[in-house]
Amino acid sequence: METLKVLNRKKIKEILNTLKERYGFNGKLDYVFFINSKGKIFLLSKKFKDLDNSKLNINSLGLYFGTVNGKEIRLSVEGSQLIGDKSSKNIINLNDKELREWLTGEDLSFKNKENGFVLVKNEKDFCGCGKIVSNRLLNFVPKEKRVNII
Repeated sequence: METLKVLNRKKIKEILNTLKERYGFNGKLDYVFFINSKGKIFLLSKKFKDLDNSKLNINSLGLYFGTVNGKEIRLSVEGSQLIGDKSSKNIINLNDKELREWLTGEDLSFKNKENGFVLVKNEKDFCGCGKIVSNRLLNFVPKEKRVNII
């Protein structure tokens, strides 16, 4: 197992700038940010800021927010819900039929001007993050969160 690292202000600012550039996010995330060696970001209440995690042998803590890969961030379902209401761009609205397909793990045909990560929404609910590549909305809903529709 590995230890999580606490992100410094500079790295947190980079993440917030990426969220602002990609999604038009204009809110605050008042949390302690942790990252593991796979680039997974976890958020935890600032009450745990002084936690000495050097003696802890853990690989996750708090809320899984998303994964950093270079200059991109793929948000978790909870991460999309956390920033969604304070975001203004790259938001895809799915109708109920499309959402059912999405929640079963299907990729969707989707015409969009630009490729990249998008927030997936149905009415007022943010359902996760997808990536548009070559007119396809790629699905990143984890298997354990997919819906089995008979």
